[in-house]
Amino acid sequence: MSTEIIDQHLIDPEICIRCNTCEATCPVGAITHDSRNYVVDAEICNLCMACVPPCPTGSIDNWRKIPKSRAYSIEEQLIWDILPEALAADALAEMKPAESSLSNSSVSMEQKESSVAQSSNTPLPMAKPVNFGSTIPPWSAAHPYVNLYGPKSAVKSVKATIVGNFRVTEVGSNYDTHHIVLDFHDTPFPVLEGQSIGIIPPGTDDQGKAHHARQYSIASPRNGERPEYNNLSLTIKRVLEDHAGNPVKGVASNFMCDSQIGDQVEVIGPFGSSFLMPNHPESNIIMICTGTGSAPMRAMTEWRRRLRQTGKFKNGQLMLFFGARTQAELPYFGPLQNLPTDFIDINLAFSRTPNEPKKYVQDAMLERAQDLVTLLKNPNTYVYVCGLKAMEDGVIKALEEIIQKDGLNWNEFGNQLKLEGRLHLETY
Repeated sequence: MSTEIIDQHLIDPEICIRCNTCEATCPVGAITHDSRNYVVDAEICNLCMACVPPCPTGSIDNWRKIPKSRAYSIEEQLIWDILPEALAADALAEMKPAESSLSNSSVSMEQKESSVAQSSNTPLPMAKPVNFGSTIPPWSAAHPYVNLYGPKSAVKSVKATIVGNFRVTEVGSNYDTHHIVLDFHDTPFPVLEGQSIGIIPPGTDDQGKAHHARQYSIASPRNGERPEYNNLSLTIKRVLEDHAGNPVKGVASNFMCDSQIGDQVEVIGPFGSSFLMPNHPESNIIMICTGTGSAPMRAMTEWRRRLRQTGKFKNGQLMLFFGARTQAELPYFGPLQNLPTDFIDINLAFSRTPNEPKKYVQDAMLERAQDLVTLLKNPNTYVYVCGLKAMEDGVIKALEEIIQKDGLNWNEFGNQLKLEGRLHLETY
């Protein structure tokens, strides 16, 4: 039995908002989840730390010293409501198994080589593709406030009041998207474009436990949905049917979409310290999104629009690639048409328009390859991708094709964007 003591990587279920960032970032597939908890497999985790910087809450940044043979299993972690206490030195010593006679004796080189040969035949977890998403903000981004309210904060949560609830797509058989405005009254809740909050639905789950928070990106600029008021907005889509056509009812999305003016909502956050927009006047922003991934893009666009009214940001360009299955499912389609073309370059892609070929955001990007490569080579350009996880590979491949057609190496170029905080991915 192994006597090795390891620092086991664990996720705090009290703080975690189940945003999937850690699982999407882990390069070796060590992180998994069920309907309640995200957990780390000690047998796979190589302590590479790739998942730590992107975590918006810090729930990923937990470690426990424990004998490797007694490491907390996936099954144990999935039923946790709180993290176990760290083991004291004497308790750790008691758990440490006695060393075998083999451990105390010399081991021949042949035995070592045999052991290595056997372990080399054990299949390793398949590595995920390189993640080009940056975990550092643009150099000119404003300072974000994070985790002001939550389980491990001085104030566990705050109450906000629903002051607006508007449908922003046509009603379909399997979707319904709302623009919801929350007012925080006298409670400080500073946010920036690109940040998110957690909504805690009332009631309990099927195990009688309080619901965990659901994460939603903020759709309004830093000075509020209504300027200079202590409010913010969210874009929330409730799915009414699963892929098989069976009715489904998401706890938080239905609670929020069915909310009435004056209802109270329990909120934690804000979260996010890297998916932030640049502030310097010459900066260009390329926004690529699908569905409710438009929320942070709306926030950035509206903040730029308000700044433009004051005479600022005359030179910074905005370019939007926005995808949905049909025009009816595209949030904010109407208001998009009212934005002047010299302010924002809008490219729409619909994949399920009757009698039309399927078109995705990556297809629209390739159609605008020359304009995109010109912007991408400008050091003042920042790229933001938000939407369903399935879109990420297509977007990255499109960027790769665009860059390589211009004679550049994508791996070098993409990594440079990452290191400079110029390419940000937020997919789920």
